Amino acid sequence: MSKRKLKAVDCSSSLMPRYQLMVSSVLLTTLPSSFPEILNVYFKKKLEELNVIMAESYESDQLGNHEPSESSNASDWHCGMDIDGQEVSESNFLVKNIGKVVGDLRCLGFTSVTEDAYSSAIIWLLKSKVYELAGDDYRVPVLGCVKKWIQAVPLQFLHALLTYLGDSVDYDSGSSGLKSPLASRPSSFPGIGVPSEALVRWHMRLEYFAYETLQDLRIGKLFEIIVDYPESSPAIEDLKLCLEYTGQHSKLVDSFISSLRYRLLTAGASTNDILHQYVSTIKALRTIDPTGVFLEAVGEPIRDYLRGRKDTIKCIVTMLTDGSGGNASGTGNAGDNLLEELNRDAENQENADYDNHANIDEKQAWLNSQSWEPDPVEADPLKGSRNRRKVDILGLMVSIIGSKDQLVNEYRVMLAEKLLNKADFEIDSDIRTLELLKIHFGESSMQKCEIMLNDLIDSKRTNSNIKTSLLKSSQTVPGQEEAEISHDILDATIISSNFWPPIQTEDLVVPASVDQLLSNYAKRFHQIKTPRKLLWKKNLGTVKLELEFEGRSMQFTVAPVHAAIIMRFQEKPSWTSKTLATEIGIPMDSLNRRISFWTSKGILTESAGPDADDHTFTVVDSMSDVNKNSIANERLAEYQMTEDEGESSVASVEEQLKKEMTVYEKFIIGMLTNFGSMSLDRIHNTLKMFCIAEPSYDKSLQQLQSFLSGLVADEKLETRDGLYLLKR
Repeated sequence: MSKRKLKAVDCSSSLMPRYQLMVSSVLLTTLPSSFPEILNVYFKKKLEELNVIMAESYESDQLGNHEPSESSNASDWHCGMDIDGQEVSESNFLVKNIGKVVGDLRCLGFTSVTEDAYSSAIIWLLKSKVYELAGDDYRVPVLGCVKKWIQAVPLQFLHALLTYLGDSVDYDSGSSGLKSPLASRPSSFPGIGVPSEALVRWHMRLEYFAYETLQDLRIGKLFEIIVDYPESSPAIEDLKLCLEYTGQHSKLVDSFISSLRYRLLTAGASTNDILHQYVSTIKALRTIDPTGVFLEAVGEPIRDYLRGRKDTIKCIVTMLTDGSGGNASGTGNAGDNLLEELNRDAENQENADYDNHANIDEKQAWLNSQSWEPDPVEADPLKGSRNRRKVDILGLMVSIIGSKDQLVNEYRVMLAEKLLNKADFEIDSDIRTLELLKIHFGESSMQKCEIMLNDLIDSKRTNSNIKTSLLKSSQTVPGQEEAEISHDILDATIISSNFWPPIQTEDLVVPASVDQLLSNYAKRFHQIKTPRKLLWKKNLGTVKLELEFEGRSMQFTVAPVHAAIIMRFQEKPSWTSKTLATEIGIPMDSLNRRISFWTSKGILTESAGPDADDHTFTVVDSMSDVNKNSIANERLAEYQMTEDEGESSVASVEEQLKKEMTVYEKFIIGMLTNFGSMSLDRIHNTLKMFCIAEPSYDKSLQQLQSFLSGLVADEKLETRDGLYLLKR
């Protein structure tokens, strides 16, 4: 009998699973196709309710503490809540109801459909929460808040659900007797205690999804984040942590390069904006990847594009030496330039201190070795990590140009232009900038610039000595009191022309009184500085004028040529253009261009002259006539004009290069005559090989390309399929 009973029990136990499978199959075939979607909507609603309960509990705690924060909002509730006890107990009823539904569905054989439904609902809610917290505000870190929310809502829900269903699985429950590798994960969560292996798996899955979602969101907005840098540094830190967790750096590189080409590297973007964005990109990506591997990949398209712009060097020098701190918005410290910002940056001091690493103590060396990390697999094997980390922002800027000599030459031209147009001898900021450049480029490279600044310092001292000497002379000689005033208004910038860039010269005849003043100054200089003599560049400098009309005056700061023009009208009120050009000693076209300044201010009127190309200019008699004739100005105040209609006092780098390269033009013409056509690289290498005598060929490939483009524009050469050949 016992055998028959045992057999009957075995039969019944084997029939029950079959019966359940048959019932499940029938139910699944009769269910509507929208049933999985209905389940998904159900779990979404329940999870939203749980989320609201936890948020309301946090808000009530804040009110109970009577310490509401003005800056807090509804989306920040999870960042400070206590998830140990009260919130879980309040949501217990909701979770038990959900657990009962899940248990019933599992009994009906809908385990797979049910798990898919609440899994997708949890993922959907997590994604929504990440998007809600991240938003477009990049000034607040959100990753920590998202991780706390995962522990507060999804994990609490899953813990209660799995416990209710009896799915708590121990780490040591494997049949092989081996301990699960998940045992190395955190041994407890807030409000949960020791989690099951299933819960730990869920935690890892949800965290990875949160990291990946936030990472994709930040990568998609990386262009805007870098525009707002450094205010957006919290978003950069979040992105760094996400990429360290997911390892998807290549996604960042591909996406950001695409954004750069579409939004930045276009004809509509100014070179200055591109450079400022490049600097912000360097700073941001150094935070994300200190090795600089991905910066190389992202920065290459920007550098290639900037090399094709003519004003790149000038914009780089301006950005290095202006007072905006390297930010397009000018948000740097007042009076700071990018060089000073780099000088304060400890990371960029690595280049200066690199040779001293052998002197660090053993403890620091051990700490450095403990923090060492290998380069990513995407790193260029031909470039060591040590060399890569030595490259600072200024080094990357120089890599755009090709050599530091080009940048130094451009700075020298800009410094000369600035010094020649200064109305005083205050050069403290220029000295500070020069000292910073000497740190990066070496003293020998900046020697000429240092001499230029020393000329200003010596000029200030010499001016003081000469004025004192002339004052004593005027006091000892009767009838020269008026000369004292005249000499006092003259300040001369005395330059060592061999160390300055080529100066733009123009013949100019100044009024006799001014010429006498310059002559007296030069004589006294020769007496003090024998045997040195002054050679005046009368077209350079600035002149402050005061024009009086009926007891009222107007003040102007103009170039010497403008002053020479208007001072001629002291002799007589009207001049023809031909006569005036002859008196001043400048061509007619130059006079017509310069005299338009005074006509635009209403000081002079223009009328038809005896010839079609010979107009008559007349000075106005009263202030009312000035107001009536004025075109560009409506107020009676001091008029400033720091630049002579865009004309430079010194030869530009391009003009100097063209003059220097003219020596090699015959070599290039001869090569193309013999070889027919040559590529840019071949011309460059041939010149380096054969032009070794003075002047030796020391130009860069970019400079040669610029010169050859000029020859093409002059129709001396032509290009075909990347080859240069003689114009036929």
